[in-house]
Amino acid sequence: MRTIRSQLRKNGAIEISIPQFRTLVFINRRSGASLSDAAEHMGLTLPSMSAMIDGLVSRNLVMRRTDSQDRRRMTLTLTERGRTTLQRARESTLAYLGGLLQSTPAADRAVLVKGMQILKSIFAERTV
Repeated sequence: MRTIRSQLRKNGAIEISIPQFRTLVFINRRSGASLSDAAEHMGLTLPSMSAMIDGLVSRNLVMRRTDSQDRRRMTLTLTERGRTTLQRARESTLAYLGGLLQSTPAADRAVLVKGMQILKSIFAERTV
């Protein structure tokens, strides 16, 4: 993560932090999630998550709405700008990592792919 963060900032590829990026990914996957859901996923307190969401809302990356069923609950969705920012960040990250891996011998890349597949199956079994 340190390498990715450093490279993205150096190139000015994204204007968001890694925690903000992770929050946008979570909201994109779980549109309509609550502030509590996001805080739990990120491992943050509600006040910390609320402050981050405030910043993302003020930058028009996230929309916060009161749930129609429960007025105490706020739901989070990405704005069009949020989706675009997330997509640009993903593309930039993939291009950077692809460039790093391009010089890796094919046999080593195959080993990496197999290892990632194994990790994915192990962790997929434990998701809720």
